[in-house]
Amino acid sequence: MATLILLAAMFVLLWALLIRPQRQRQQKHQQLLGSIEPGDEILTVGGLYGIVQEIDDEDDLVAEIADGIHVRIARRAVAGVVKPDEDADEEESVTDSEEIVSTDVPEDAPTLDRR
Repeated sequence: MATLILLAAMFVLLWALLIRPQRQRQQKHQQLLGSIEPGDEILTVGGLYGIVQEIDDEDDLVAEIADGIHVRIARRAVAGVVKPDEDADEEESVTDSEEIVSTDVPEDAPTLDRR
């Protein structure tokens, strides 16, 4: 009887740690694939970035990977949708390193002898 309880507990632990999280990831990925529409920037499993131009009759995506270069990609080959960089404006507003470095040195500060 104790072995049966131990076996059941191990199965529940296995389900909680491995099977359930994997199913949730698969469901999120399926929702992501279903929500792709023209204009989205995608990343394929093969590492290609492209912008979806249209979705054809066979539910494949036609993506532009370079100016004037269109490829047909299976929807299941999409690894993710790339979100636009909202930090681009913030990077421009970062102060220069010269402004961060202070040139004011206290008079009692020790000096280094450079020879």
